[in-house]
Amino acid sequence: MRLFIAVELPEAVREMLRGGLGPLRRDQPPARWVRPEGIHITLKFLGEQPPELVESLDGVVPAALAAFAPVTVKLGGGGFFPHDRRPRVAWVGGDAGTLGEWAAAVEEAAAGLGVPREARPFSLHLTLARLERPWGAQAVEHFRVAVGKWCFPEFVAREAVLFQSELRPSGAVYTPLRRWAVGG
Repeated sequence: MRLFIAVELPEAVREMLRGGLGPLRRDQPPARWVRPEGIHITLKFLGEQPPELVESLDGVVPAALAAFAPVTVKLGGGGFFPHDRRPRVAWVGGDAGTLGEWAAAVEEAAAGLGVPREARPFSLHLTLARLERPWGAQAVEHFRVAVGKWCFPEFVAREAVLFQSELRPSGAVYTPLRRWAVGG
């Protein structure tokens, strides 16, 4: 099973993404754009795992998240991985207080079950597109300006969700398997 743990986005945020992505798709160079219904805030990508890991995660993730309170998520601004000069992934960023601590706690819990640790630190972002070829400076600037004008509604994250990801020709399909509330 291909698994990841994430924070789901409320419908109001998805609506904002639907409205904003249409013009970007038309105006920007070629890219593989993510469908709004599949966008989320990844806390931990687990990769291909045996089905038994789901039950094991049930035994450790709730305890790892018990010490945390819900957190307000403020999305806004755009950027690129690895950087603007050689963009490969276009994203929306944001701020969410202790969400990085949620990710660290989930990382520790998963590592205790033998899941390899992430090499990179947590970075709150919503992946919008994977670039087939790096965009030029003009396209990078256009993206930043356009995404910078989006006004996302704030929302409160109250749970982490374990998803199964099934890769299909039409795009990935994400199925929630478990929901773990913060604060016990």
